This record gives sequence, C-alpha cells and structure tokens, in this order.
Amino acid sequence: MDPTTPWTDPAGLLTLPDGATVRGRRIAAPATPADFTLVLAPGPEPGWPSRRIRWPDFWLPLDRADALDALREAWRRAYAGQRVEAACHGGVGRTGTALAALAVLDGLDPGRAVAWVRAHYHPRAVETPWQRRWLRGVR
Repeated sequence: MDPTTPWTDPAGLLTLPDGATVRGRRIAAPATPADFTLVLAPGPEPGWPSRRIRWPDFWLPLDRADALDALREAWRRAYAGQRVEAACHGGVGRTGTALAALAVLDGLDPGRAVAWVRAHYHPRAVETPWQRRWLRGVR
C-alpha cells in the first residue's frame, strides 16, 4: 500500500495535536485498508500489516513494555505518513486508551489526552479509572 494514499472513509479519523491522522474503530466495522493496525482484542487479523497487543476488555495491556513499543511504532508510522489505526471489539475503551496514548506521545499530558480523545473521538473513550491511570506511564 502506498503510505501517501489518504483515507477514503472519514469514520473514526482524528488528527493528533501535532498533525498526524489516525483512526479508531471496532474490529468488526467495515474499514478501508490501513497501512498498520494496532489490534487490541482477540480476533482475526485485519488483512494488512498489524501488531497485536494482548489487552483484556476493560483492563490494561498484559505486557506493558510490548504495548508501549507497539504504540511508539504506531506513532512513528503515523508521522511517516502511513494510515495507522487502533481497533478493539467495541472501539471505545481499549481503542480510546490507545488513541489517548498516541496523544500523550504527541505531547499532551495524560489528563488532557483523555479529555482530548473524548472530545475528538468518542465521549466514553478510556472507560476505566485504571486505563486513565495507565496513561501516566506512557512516554
């Protein structure tokens, strides 16, 4: 896939504070192809390059170091012009937390990142107190 090809479907798109565009979605939602997906729940691979983070619903990634490495990779790819997305079953809690983590990597403090992702992606994003707390360790 050509990384300079724009998204053809605006659903779930948001622009990070410093300008890269990323997408959040439910895994089962029909989607135009991405260049890279963070898969945050069990299920099928998306059919394009991806990286799975073992992350139970309503909880935290099981391997913090691996999750942070995957999030940093997604952030770098987004700023290299690739179409990057995060996806879980509902597309809200884990996906919202991953999108907020990308905003933290982009320079927002964790509290502002939660408010930002709720305002720009989904009002219930980052569903649990422990997901909000987990963002404090994103660097």
